[in-house]
Order: sequence, then C-alpha cells, then structure tokens
Amino acid sequence: MSIEVLVPNLPESVSDATVITWHKQPGDSVIKNENLVDLETDKVVLEVPAPESGILGNILKEDGAIVIAGEILALMEAGEVSASPKAASEEPDEVEAIPLSPSVRRLISENALDPAAINGSGKDGRLTKTDVLDYLHKKNLQEAQLIKPNSVVKIQPPPPKEIPSAPVSNLRPEQRVPMTRLRAKVAERLLQAQQNAAMLTTFNEVNMQNVIDLRNQYKERFEQKHHVKLGFMSFFVKASIEALKRFPAINASIDDNDIIYHGYYDIGIAVSTERGLIVPVLRDADQLDFAGIEQSIVDFGAKTRSGSLTYDDLKGGTFTITNGGIFGSMLSTPILNPPQCAILGMHAIKERAVVENGQIVIRPIMYLALSYDHRLVDGREAVQFLVTIKECLEAPAHLLLNI
Repeated sequence: MSIEVLVPNLPESVSDATVITWHKQPGDSVIKNENLVDLETDKVVLEVPAPESGILGNILKEDGAIVIAGEILALMEAGEVSASPKAASEEPDEVEAIPLSPSVRRLISENALDPAAINGSGKDGRLTKTDVLDYLHKKNLQEAQLIKPNSVVKIQPPPPKEIPSAPVSNLRPEQRVPMTRLRAKVAERLLQAQQNAAMLTTFNEVNMQNVIDLRNQYKERFEQKHHVKLGFMSFFVKASIEALKRFPAINASIDDNDIIYHGYYDIGIAVSTERGLIVPVLRDADQLDFAGIEQSIVDFGAKTRSGSLTYDDLKGGTFTITNGGIFGSMLSTPILNPPQCAILGMHAIKERAVVENGQIVIRPIMYLALSYDHRLVDGREAVQFLVTIKECLEAPAHLLLNI
C-alpha cells in the first residue's frame, strides 16, 4: 500500500518552505518517525518524519523545490523493515557520537565529508556549522598549497585539457551561495523596520556594581537550589518589565491606524545563530521568577543548538532585548523587531572612571540603548523608560521588593 509523505501544516505567517536535504533515497528502508527530509522556512528548519515503516519510493520534490502545506513530497510502501547489520551496528553509534543539526548535515552531505574527521566545538563535542566551514576552508588551503606560486609545472600527456594555461601566481577565492530563507527574512524585516517606522535611539549608562555583587554573593546557592546559573539577562528582563508597566506605550504596537496596548509581557530574547538572527519569546515573563527566566533562556539555547525551535517559540512578543555585549560590542543602535515599537540593546561591561560623591572611582559600566518608534513613543517616555531600567539595576532591591 502506497503512503504519501506530506508537507506538514505551516503557520499562517509562513506560506511555503524549501526542500533542503533528503536523508533517504528511493529504495531505502525507513523506520516510522525516522527523519526523511529537512524543510527550511523563514524561521526554522522542519524535519519531516516517516509516517510509517517501509520502503521509500518516488521522491516527488527534489532539493531546492518550493513546497506548501499538504503537498506530496514522496511516496513510500508500508511494511515491516529490519535494519541491516551495518545500520544496526554502525549508524546509531555514529549518530550518537556525532549528533548533527540539519544545516551541518547538509554541508556534510554536499561536500562528501566524514564528520568523524572534524573537531566539534559545540556542547559535548557537537559539530557546528562554523566547525564544518572552518574545516572546508583549511582543506581548500591545503589543496591550493600543492601548487606553488611561480613554479614550473611539468605535466605528462595526455590529455591536453588537463594542462593549465598558466601557473597559479595568486589565490583569490570567492564563493557564491544562495541566501538562506531565514537570512532573507531577517533582511526583509530589518529593511521594513527602517522604512516603515520613525526609529530613534536614546542612550544611557548603568553602574553594574550592585548587580555583580549580588550575583557573586548568591550565584552558588542559586545554582544549588534551582539547578541553573544566575546570569545578567534575568535582571534585565525583570527591570524591563518594571519599566514597561510604568510606560505601557512601549509595550504596545501599531496596527494600521490603531494602537494595540498589550496587557501581558512577552519578552523576546535576540539570539545569533549559524543560520541568522532569531528571537525566541519568554511568554508571560512577568509571571516568571529569576530561576524561571534563566531556565527558559537555557532551554532556548539548547533548542537553538539542536535545531528544534518551534514556531510557538518564535511568534509574537511585545518587547525585545538584544545583547551585543557578548560579542564585545561597546555601543550600537538596535533595529526594531516589527510590529514591536521598542528594543533594548545591552553592551559590554567595562571598568570606567566615574565620579561618586565628588570622588573619582572605578566602576563596571554598561551602555544601554533603547531604539523606539517615535510615531507611538515620545522622547520623554523613552528617556524615562531607560532611566527606570537604570534605577532598577543600580538598586536591585527594587526588583526583589517590587518597589
């Protein structure tokens, strides 16, 4: 009996997907729920599992094909299958030893690489896309070095077509690759934000000394009790929620000629991934304690590395926080994440000379940036919003005592 392998349902905001990698070929045995093919959308990579065990038949949508929900990707014949001795003994060990994300599997397959030959820098030795690209770069350089510049190359006949027309004197490699759907979507949304919003940015600085002291004092007890590390992001999420409560316009969005004031606080945390920028969302963040926020961020990180983020993790959001400081950024102007009307930018913490009570002292200072849509948010509100965050962070008791 023939079984259809269908494109899964896509959210309303996603109209189609691109077939990027088939992991099985016609005639291969497949086990129920085994991943057959990866589909790339504007936001995430979807894995399409086998609906039943059997033999894969005709593949109707090859790599690169654009598909919509409900379309037939392939046909397969149902039936009991047994794994070959090789598949039973070798393949699971390889998968277990070197778990690969969809983007890494695609690079490995396209370049016929052995994943065991590449050193993984990810968690538990996992391979990342950067690991594979670095390996390919080094491999290409090694191959290029086999031909020394300005050297005389003696080539035996035949055939003449293999004789280079001139010795290689300089290497100027370049590579043209299609933009991923996620990168294209990010570019579209960022351009849309700049064209359709009256974007302005205001800046302030915050003395992080009290937050650092509080974190250092309690981080071990916090981790022992909650089994998650206490980071800085939970402080910023809590401070942002307090500021959003005082200035509800910054938690709002514009829909045509209407303003939508959100009575909840879904905070997006911008994350840079191998495929591009994504923004998983902390739902009802005001109802989470510090441990709940930190655990949610850890979970998002694990999902990002494994490529298992879902649409529900990414959709919505009323306010976004982005942390360029982890890459060493000193100051930047973050771009809005439509339809949100504001985004907070964190930056690197640096020791600076500041004046306190008439004395010059050294303090750990972070610059903050708030980009906002001036159509909805006035400059006074934006400045006071950022000052509120500064006050909450410089006196963390405000967050703990809710004052």
